[in-house]
Amino acid sequence: MSNLSGYIFLFLGIILGITSNGFLKSTNGFTNIGPTIFCIISIIACIFCLAKAMNIIPVGFTYATYGGLTITAVTLFGVFKYNQVPNLYGIIGIVLIVIGVILLNTLGKTT
Repeated sequence: MSNLSGYIFLFLGIILGITSNGFLKSTNGFTNIGPTIFCIISIIACIFCLAKAMNIIPVGFTYATYGGLTITAVTLFGVFKYNQVPNLYGIIGIVLIVIGVILLNTLGKTT
């Protein structure tokens, strides 16, 4: 498989991770069965995609990119869906996460 397919799996993993984590609040502590099943299926599919991506892309790059972009996107999801706006320190932290992901993927090297 090529690097492109690794990044496609990574992108799918990120989307599924955002979906699962974004809708986790709607499970109401896993008491609503429909959203709970949706979250479980989407996180399993997310892990599958990440495992496929890690076969092609280095583990550190894969997980750092997944974690950073998922955290950022779920925070934005919370802002738009639940009106949960982070304070200044939260915003600075998210900006630093995004900068870290960009630096890792553009300048980071593995042996």
